[in-house]
Amino acid sequence: MDYIAGEILYFNKPLTWTSFNLVNRVRGVLSRHLGVKKLKVGHAGTLDPLATGVMILCTGKATKLIESFQYQTKEYIATLQLGATTPSFDLEKEIDATYPTEHITEELVRNTLQQFVGTIEQIPPTFSAVKIDGKRAYEYAREGKDVEIKAKTLVIDEIELLDCQLPSITIRVVCSKGTYIRALARDIGVALQSGAHLTALQRTRIGDIDLSQCLEYDDFVNQLANQKENID
Repeated sequence: MDYIAGEILYFNKPLTWTSFNLVNRVRGVLSRHLGVKKLKVGHAGTLDPLATGVMILCTGKATKLIESFQYQTKEYIATLQLGATTPSFDLEKEIDATYPTEHITEELVRNTLQQFVGTIEQIPPTFSAVKIDGKRAYEYAREGKDVEIKAKTLVIDEIELLDCQLPSITIRVVCSKGTYIRALARDIGVALQSGAHLTALQRTRIGDIDLSQCLEYDDFVNQLANQKENID
């Protein structure tokens, strides 16, 4: 493979790693493998640290393809805990409020989920990388400052209820670029007249690329080491 000229790599992002952690590690191991000081590496579509799943990395001139990947449809599997919220809408922050769930039934969940299918308006999370006056929203949040984040128009193609063990539910979501599944969890909680936050999130597909085509980072490192041994 010619990583300098440009290659497209598919990875399963590890839990707790930021998207930039993965990019930096791949860039580092490739630079050492190739014996170069600089190598262009970028990714198509950020994943939160507590999310796993499909991440597309491009090297060299292939980084010009990043935008085309970003606009492709994405699929996620998300587990939501109903009846409680956190400031980050996931497990990054501690629970800050609890709500009743006794009124929630599987039928109510199914009917509520369908309200989000189609073109919707979504306000991104406060703890997100959305830029406001040149700063990321999460920077304001960590400083304890309240800022107004404008709603974004996006498209939810499908929502399927995969498992319903109340007060926990697992859903499959097929959506457009710019969708925050954490914010979707928040909005589902509100629509159920309760609260909700994510306890697990996995991106299972970007366009035609799914998890079955993705490498684990350690396997990638081992492949490079084996290639070097064979050359030597």
